[in-house]
Amino acid sequence: MIYIGCHLSVTNGYEAMGRTMLDFGGNTFAYFTRNPRGGKSKDIIPEDAAALKTLLRENRFGPLVAHGSYTMNLCAANPSTRANGLDMFAKDMERMKLFENSYYNFHPGAHTGQGAEKGIALVADALNRTLTADTKTVILLETMAGKGSEIGRSFEELREIIDRVTFSDKLGVCFDTCHVWDAGYDIVNDLDGVLTRFDDVIGLDRLYAVHFNDSKNSCGSHKDRHEKLGEGYIGREGMKRIVLHPALQNKPFILETPNDDNGYIREIHTVLRWINER
Repeated sequence: MIYIGCHLSVTNGYEAMGRTMLDFGGNTFAYFTRNPRGGKSKDIIPEDAAALKTLLRENRFGPLVAHGSYTMNLCAANPSTRANGLDMFAKDMERMKLFENSYYNFHPGAHTGQGAEKGIALVADALNRTLTADTKTVILLETMAGKGSEIGRSFEELREIIDRVTFSDKLGVCFDTCHVWDAGYDIVNDLDGVLTRFDDVIGLDRLYAVHFNDSKNSCGSHKDRHEKLGEGYIGREGMKRIVLHPALQNKPFILETPNDDNGYIREIHTVLRWINER
């Protein structure tokens, strides 16, 4: 089995997100640690965090997947932008101490003209400045579509980051289905081959979570435009094969499709039906 859910807003608190996902029929969810476009984090009320943890335990939820801000660019050429990103990351790591069994996912960033090698070095440096032997949260590097100067467009680039980090045992990968497809990995016609390649380069033991999205574009387009399940180029059967693949079981699958709440409820129940029909 897998765990299935979507992104939720933290506006009404942490326990409220858990109860919302119960109403949706899911058993995991993602949330932004701060406004996705930057800004201040919502203060955490310890009693609210404790209530969520009780709810998750009693309802057998899978791990949650917190998401760093889109504006957090750890490898920007601008020193001020990079320093601001490092500050966000360090503060998010402090907040994640309340949810030690959760994952923290982030986009590696864009090298903004410095070149991939420099960008990789800067991301690794930021991780080395922040992670310690006592870090309990698993940090997930997200696979990227390769638009612009994004870092993480290939499994090899993510591996290079991991290899440069001292406490690399704290690192994993979030496998975004739209992104890997748009990056040129054919998960429709050769899912086994793509996952074998991932295993050879990074190791399937580092694949902790899946962002589960169809794509509006063809394989290798480097566009990063998500689509509803079954309505894009990956298609219904392609998405279903991913859900049922043996190498991806027991992972949290997070929907980031262009939906409202009712759309997410429909997709969660579609995925649950695929699981029950096998």
